[in-house]
Amino acid sequence: MTAIFFMATIALYLGGTAFSSAYLSRRDDTLAKIALGVTGVGFLMHTVALLARVVEAGPESLVSFHDALSFFAWALVLVFLWVDVRHHIHVMGSFLLPLALLSLIWAAALPKETSAPMLKTVWVHVTLSMLGTVGFAVAFAAGLMYVIQDGLLKSKQFNVLYSKLPPLDFLDHLNQLAIVTGFPLLTLGIIAGALSAEVARGAYLNWNPEQVWALVTWAFYCVVLLGRITVGWRAKRAAYLTIIGFGGVVLTLIGVVLKGHGAAL
Repeated sequence: MTAIFFMATIALYLGGTAFSSAYLSRRDDTLAKIALGVTGVGFLMHTVALLARVVEAGPESLVSFHDALSFFAWALVLVFLWVDVRHHIHVMGSFLLPLALLSLIWAAALPKETSAPMLKTVWVHVTLSMLGTVGFAVAFAAGLMYVIQDGLLKSKQFNVLYSKLPPLDFLDHLNQLAIVTGFPLLTLGIIAGALSAEVARGAYLNWNPEQVWALVTWAFYCVVLLGRITVGWRAKRAAYLTIIGFGGVVLTLIGVVLKGHGAAL
């Protein structure tokens, strides 16, 4: 039953992504409203699938990359639905839904279970880390939209896409809010993971490539956050930095999965 809901979710997110992408070239909001409805139904299906997994295997199920990526996609779609309903910024779906869909397809290709012995508390580390990653994904989307909108303004291309993208000030604020939210969550996730590793393996860090790259990514966002708060980095610089930073997050996840780890630790 869980598999049926999961596959239905992928199909509905695919539809939502298609409608959101087509919306970029249309002046009316009809396709955006259809995308919102289709994605909303998919989100309900996804919620049922996640709850079924938790009931079936407990919160420890989030330890596997399959469920961690599924949870990431679920949280990302939740952010999109909130932004769309609360602020009526339909274009967010065109940038967030493809990320959620790709994450869910990636999750479908990975095993649900992990053979590696893990502490039951590791799910806390994974949950917090994924929520932090959601914040960085939103910052990435806001930064990407900022760069596009800024380019359209400078080239004076006041086309359909320009009319749909939010003002630069709003995108800059969203970028900062997403980092301010995501960074503490990732920090708590890293701390929880280190404590779990100390109990399970006798060392807070093993200094393997994945952990080193994760720490580099954390340090990068720390610099970006401090730059925004203390130095006043804004606008295009912050947008480019968050785009680069999210690239580091993706490379970290790919590196861990390709190495054959079954668990998101």
